Amino acid sequence: MADIQSYDFSGKRALVRVDFNVPLDKETLAVTDDTRIRAAIPTIKLILEKGGSVVLMSHLGRPKQGFDPKFSLENIVSHISEKLGVDVKFAGDCVGTSAYEMSTNLKPGEVMILDNVRFYKHETTGTESFAEQLSKHGDVYVNDAFGTAHRAHSSTTVVAKFFPNDKMFGLLLAGEIESVDKVLKSAEKPRTAIVGGAKVSSKITIIERLLDTVDNLIVGGGMAYTFVKAAGGDVGNSLVEDDYLEMANNIVQSAKTKGVNLFIPTDTVIADAFSNDANRNEVMIGEIPDGWMGLDVGEESIKRCDEIIRNSRIVLWNGPMGVFEMENFQKGTVSVANSIVEATSNGAFSLIGGGDSVAAINKFNLADKVSYVSTGGGAMLEYLEGKELPGIKAILS
Repeated sequence: MADIQSYDFSGKRALVRVDFNVPLDKETLAVTDDTRIRAAIPTIKLILEKGGSVVLMSHLGRPKQGFDPKFSLENIVSHISEKLGVDVKFAGDCVGTSAYEMSTNLKPGEVMILDNVRFYKHETTGTESFAEQLSKHGDVYVNDAFGTAHRAHSSTTVVAKFFPNDKMFGLLLAGEIESVDKVLKSAEKPRTAIVGGAKVSSKITIIERLLDTVDNLIVGGGMAYTFVKAAGGDVGNSLVEDDYLEMANNIVQSAKTKGVNLFIPTDTVIADAFSNDANRNEVMIGEIPDGWMGLDVGEESIKRCDEIIRNSRIVLWNGPMGVFEMENFQKGTVSVANSIVEATSNGAFSLIGGGDSVAAINKFNLADKVSYVSTGGGAMLEYLEGKELPGIKAILS
């Protein structure tokens, strides 16, 4: 594996796998959130500064059958050009004569982007011959797409084997790995993880792994009610996974055994319907009346979470505390975000990861006040779980 900082790019074409799977407006097809584009800019600029040219490749959405104009990367070329300050050329395909001609004639300082690699079914099946075709666009391969590092696709994993000595991580992917490793392996204490979201079932592996590394584990969101019901509480019509009650009790027991402070909310904001305009009340979390459901954490829980987070040196946040999309049930999530910002300003390292947490931190305009916001939802979760990600392994091997 080469190192992007010391690698000599002069006169070389860098084939860079980026994650430009960005949301587009349904009508105009304009980019509505360019977080992932902005995150890739430092890597592209570094290569250009070092005398190289850049061939970008990415997927966009999940096209069903071949070419589909609404999934074409042509829709985002002008946005990339604007953010990069360079006129980005567009190849009307990701393989084929005209695309190769364009990449072959690319001069130092120039940038081009291939069209959606998922217009070919060979991309998701990880077909080697397709990966080899893609590899012809570059002299060196840079993987900067953490969001797809958990997929063994042609452009994210298989292509690396055609660059045995000239493959490396981009700045974004290297930063993602470093941030998660810092959370999992740092000797600093106390370490706190806040795990929220709707379901316990989707977070079990992460919770089990985190119990081996953290001092505090805060459970929030819909999954909290499964823990409360498992302990014998009344949760009314709140979201509960009855199949996971025993698992919830096992997690509580495991936390005790390992000396981890497991905080499950003690009070909750309840509603008589899943609606922002529903009638609301605040009760103890194990005393929710029938016909009512918990949609956010209560004042007492907010205070307790704030104390835990502010006194932490390492903070990981994955999943909201309530239904933050509704204004009347966002207080718990906003408060946790603000507590993390406060801890960060006091010198803690904070990592925000997972779609909803990232959406929340962006919604409240706090992304620049935490240490690191991960761009890879599923990939970050799998890396946290301790799984070997194919896109990372392909660069390291």
